[in-house]
Amino acid sequence: MSGPYSISFDYRHGELRAHVKGESSMANTVAYWDEIADQIDRLKPLSLLLVDEFSGPPLTADDWMKLVESMNGKGLEALRIAHVKPHGLEKIEFCEIFAKEAGLDARVFTDVRVAELWLRHGERQLPDAPPRRKEAASPEPDKARDKRG
Repeated sequence: MSGPYSISFDYRHGELRAHVKGESSMANTVAYWDEIADQIDRLKPLSLLLVDEFSGPPLTADDWMKLVESMNGKGLEALRIAHVKPHGLEKIEFCEIFAKEAGLDARVFTDVRVAELWLRHGERQLPDAPPRRKEAASPEPDKARDKRG
């Protein structure tokens, strides 16, 4: 059973900021992402800075994959997302991996200032770039460099 959580929003200069606190659970995480998706639909921001201060057992890799899949088509594809866990990443790096595979421009951080810099100045994912899962394999090593006889 999930405990309560709280979420607050701030919107300035094209950036939506969301700050969540409460008990970590799949139900709470889906609920706050649904609230964020509603704000994105209403405000049409260019970027999202999420400060996630949930406590308790972290979501599993499978939970993060299900969450990313459930957010498909809810407007997250149109913006850059920085997800900050100031008390440690726990297993959230799975969320970044699955988000990138789904074509989202998202990263996870432990420091809000670093996340802000990335949102404003970091290298952007190209909109026509193929999903990472479908990238071509690394090229064969250059055989000309093999000097063995």
